[in-house]
Parts: sequence; C-alpha cells; structure tokens
Amino acid sequence: MSSLQLISHHLCPYVQRAAIVLSEKQIPYERTYLDLANKPTWFTDLSPLGKVPVLVTEGTVLFESQVIADYLNEVTPNSLYPALPIQKARHRSWIAYASETLTTIGGFYNATTEATFNGKIEQLRVKFEKIEAEISGPYFDGTEFHLIDGVWATVFRYFDVFDRIADFRILANSEKIQTWRISISERPSVVAAVPDGYSARLLTFLKNRNSYLSSLIEPSSLSK
Repeated sequence: MSSLQLISHHLCPYVQRAAIVLSEKQIPYERTYLDLANKPTWFTDLSPLGKVPVLVTEGTVLFESQVIADYLNEVTPNSLYPALPIQKARHRSWIAYASETLTTIGGFYNATTEATFNGKIEQLRVKFEKIEAEISGPYFDGTEFHLIDGVWATVFRYFDVFDRIADFRILANSEKIQTWRISISERPSVVAAVPDGYSARLLTFLKNRNSYLSSLIEPSSLSK
C-alpha cells in the first residue's frame, strides 16, 4: 500500500483499534499525535468531525475508527473476520457493543458522585456478563485472533489502570473474560498499539477529571 498517515491521540481507544489492524496486517504507516485540547487548524480543516482517528491515504481522508479498520482489512489479504457472513455479522454486532461499553466506561470515570459512580459499576458488570456468555476462548471466537479481539483489547486496557486504583470487582465473576483479556493483552499488535508511558498518562488523565474516581487515586501512584 502507499504511504499512510494515522492521526492519533495518545489515549484514544478508537485510535488503538486502527493501529492494531495496521500492525496485524504489517502495513507501514506514519503516526501523528495531537493535543485534542488544542487542535491545530490543519486538523480541523482535515477532519469533518474533529475527532481521531483519521487515516490519510492516497490523498483521501477517512474517519471513524471502524470504517478505517474495515477498509484496512478489506484491501489486504488474510481477513480479520470469519469467512461465514453470519459469523462476520455476529462479530460486527459485538464490536458495536464494545463501542457502547467504552461509552459506559467514560461515564464511570467521569461520574461526579458516589451514587452515580456505583451505578456505572453495576452497568459495566451487566455489560460484561452479556458478552461473557458469547466467548468461546481463548479468544472471542476460538483460537484465532480476529478484529473483534483487537477492539475488545482497547476496552480491557482501561482495567489495567483501574486495577491500580482499587478493586472495583467489575470483572470478578467473569472467568472467560479474564482468560480472554490475558490472551489478547499479550498480542504484539495490542502491546504496540499505545505509545510508551500510556498507563502513567492515563492515570494522570483520570486524576485530572475532578470526578469521584479522581478522589480515589493516591498522588503517590502517579509517579509509579
């Protein structure tokens, strides 16, 4: 493929989704990081939604993470979807569910009261219980890594940091998810999807939210 530019943010899980596909497909690309609190004019001119990721390829601008991921998958061999249309559609359904789960995670770390915070914990438990029943193991759909595994890796990555703050027991009774989480966390494409210092950067971001979760973060943990 011709040269590709992935416009990114250090913490964005949707950027990671695209980066994992690029890595799995061994597609060379250039990655540009932005400060989304101070977006440059060239980016706002380029991105219709003003969000990342954006992929620039062959003079064309693509936006929305799943559009980018599906495009990269389609123009390269060895699809990251199952061959059967019904299974492919099933994977896409649970990919959409992952996006909804990320929205709930945002509500969890932005909750300003203990009551709202605890409500989000319960919502997340219910969400994970639903997908727990769908997992074949060790990956989502057996022994083969698919695009859906990369997508859910970006969800589980949050819990690597949440677990450093406290044991919220969101995944405590989810044995299949715990096995799945470990399996995909060790995948080289998943490891490489974030820059060095990601965990510390995310912890600082969470501390600065002025939310209920922020109050639980010990200052000493920020330097670890």
